[in-house]
Amino acid sequence: MTGGFYFAQFLTGLSSACSLFLVASGLSLIFGVTRIVNFAHGSFYMLGAYIAYHIIEVLPIGIFGFWTSVLLSALIVGLIGVIVEILILRRIYHAPELFQLVATFGIVLIVQDAILYVFGGDDKFGSRAPGLDSVVRIMGEPIPEYDLLLIALGPLVLLLVWLLLNKTRWGVLVRAATQDREIAATLGINQTWLFTSVFFVGSMLAGLGGAVQVPRESINLLMDLSIIAEAFVVVVIGGMGSLPGAFLAAVLIGELNAFGILIMPEITIVLAFLVMAVVLVIRPWGLLGKPDSIQHAGDQIDMPLREAGLFARLAGLCLIAALIALPWLLDDFGIVLATDILIFALFAASLHFLMGNGGMVSFGHAAYFGLGAYGAALIFRYVGGSMELALLLAPFVAFIGALIFGWFCVRLSGVYLAMLTLAAAQIIWSITYSWGEVTGGDDGMLGIWPSDWARSKTAFYFLALALCGGGILILRRITHSPFGYVLRGGRDSAIRSESIGINLMRHRHWGFAIAGLFAGVAGAVYVFSKGSIFPDEAAIPRSIDGLVMVLLGGVHTLAGPIVGAGVFRLLEDQISRLDFWRAILGGVILLIVVVAPQGIAGFFHRIAIQLGLEKGRENA
Repeated sequence: MTGGFYFAQFLTGLSSACSLFLVASGLSLIFGVTRIVNFAHGSFYMLGAYIAYHIIEVLPIGIFGFWTSVLLSALIVGLIGVIVEILILRRIYHAPELFQLVATFGIVLIVQDAILYVFGGDDKFGSRAPGLDSVVRIMGEPIPEYDLLLIALGPLVLLLVWLLLNKTRWGVLVRAATQDREIAATLGINQTWLFTSVFFVGSMLAGLGGAVQVPRESINLLMDLSIIAEAFVVVVIGGMGSLPGAFLAAVLIGELNAFGILIMPEITIVLAFLVMAVVLVIRPWGLLGKPDSIQHAGDQIDMPLREAGLFARLAGLCLIAALIALPWLLDDFGIVLATDILIFALFAASLHFLMGNGGMVSFGHAAYFGLGAYGAALIFRYVGGSMELALLLAPFVAFIGALIFGWFCVRLSGVYLAMLTLAAAQIIWSITYSWGEVTGGDDGMLGIWPSDWARSKTAFYFLALALCGGGILILRRITHSPFGYVLRGGRDSAIRSESIGINLMRHRHWGFAIAGLFAGVAGAVYVFSKGSIFPDEAAIPRSIDGLVMVLLGGVHTLAGPIVGAGVFRLLEDQISRLDFWRAILGGVILLIVVVAPQGIAGFFHRIAIQLGLEKGRENA
C-alpha cells in the first residue's frame, strides 16, 4: 500500500469525523446548557435525512435546489425540536438521568412510527449532490468531491457555533447558564426560552447532519440508533458540553475507524467504546471537559427505608400464593408469558438494586444479563450439556464480568458512570457478535434446552419462580441489611459516609457485582426458557427495557421493578400485535415520566400511606 492510499484513508476518516461532529455538536450544546441526556437526538438526525430526501424530490434539480433542501430540512427539524422541548422536556429538566433517558427513548419510539407512517418503511437512496458527483485524484488516489466538502463543512460549523457562543449576547447568556444556572436566574435571564433556543440550535445541527448524509448512504429507520451511540461516545470523550472537545473526539474516532478496519476489521464495531472506556478511566471528565461538570450521586435523597408493614406483608403472601397457583389458571401461552415476567422482574430488580439503592445509573445493565445467558449456553454446550451445572455457574460469569467492569465504573458518577456502563455493554455485545466460531455470532446459539424434568412449561415455570423469585427476595434482604443501608447512605451523601470511615468505593464495587450476579441469574434462566440466545440480549435496547421497567414500577419502591416488569411485558405482548405499537409504547412511557414519575407501585404506595394502611413512608 502506497502513501497515497494511506492519505486517502486519512481523508475518508476525516470526512466521516466531520459528519459525526455535526450530530455530536448539537448533542453537546444541548447537554452543556440543559443537562438533558437526549437519547432522541438520533431521531432528529433521521428526520433531517428523511425530510431532506423528500424536499430534494420536490425542488428543481440543481445545486441550488439541493442545498436549499438541506438547509430547509435542518430548519424544520429545529422547529420540531422546539415543539418537543416545550411539550415534554421542560417538565424533566431537573429529573435524574434515568427519567431523562427513558423519556427521550419514548420520543425515539414515537418518531420511528411517525416516520414509518408518513414516509413508509422502505430504504431510500438519494442521488448524488449536483456539482459534487465526481472524484478528485490526490496522490494518485480517487477522493469523492463530496467528502472534501464535508471535510470543510465540519470546521466551518465549529467556527460558526463558536462565534455564536462567544461573539453574541445570546452566546453570553448561554455560557452563563452553562456555568451557573442559579446565578443566571437571579440576574433575570429567562432560562425557559434560553433553553428552548438552545434546543432549536442543537436539533437543527442534528437535522443538518442527517440531511448531508442523503447522497452518501441509504435512508432507513435504523439511522437513529446507529448514530446516537457514536454521538454519545464523541460527546463523552470530548467532554460533556465542550464543542472543541467534540470535534477533537470526532476526528479521533473517525481516524481510528478508518485505519482500524485495515488492521483489525472485527474490532471496529466496538473501537469507539473501547476508546471511551480508556479515556474515562484516565480522564473521567473527557479530553477537554471540566472536572466540576461531573454530576455526583447524591441528588436523589429519599426517605429512610423501613421494613414492610402488615398490609405489605399480607399483599406479598397473597402474591406468592397466586404465583404458585398460576399454572393451573393459564394456558400454555400464559405460562410462557408468566415465566418471561419472572425473568425480567429479576433483571429489573437487579438494576433497581444498583440505581435505587446505590445511586449508580447504568445504561448498560444488559451486559450482565447477556453474560449470564451466554455463560449458561456455553457451559451447556461445551461442558457436559447439563442445565443444572449451567444454571449454577453462569451467574458467576456475570459476577466476574461485573467485578471487572465495576472496578472502573464506580470511580465515576452521574452521566459519565452511565456512559461507561454503556461502553461495557457494547464491548460484551461486540464479543458475542464477532466471535462467531464460539458464540455463533449473529446466528446465535440454538438447542439450549432444559433437562427432561423441566421440559414441560409448568415445570420450567416453577423453576423460574424458585430462581427468580428467590433472587428478588435475596436482593430485598440485602437491601435491608447493613450493607444495603451503606449503599443508600453513600447515594444520599457520599461525603458524610466517607467522613465516618466507610470505604464507599469498595461497597459500591461489591454492590455493582451483586447486581451483575442476579442479572446473570435472570439471563441464565432466560436462555433455557427460549432454547436459544442471540447478541441482541446484550445490546442497548435490552438495557433500555430494564430502565423502562424500573421507571414504570417506580424507582423509590422495592416493589417497583416487579410491577414494572409485569406491566411492561404484558403491555409489550398486547400492543406488539397492533400497527404502530412503538408509538403507543412511547406514549405510555412519556405519560408515566411526565404525569406519574413515582411509577405505578409508587402511586399505589402513596395511596396506601394516605389511607393509613402503612405507617410513615415505608418502601414496600
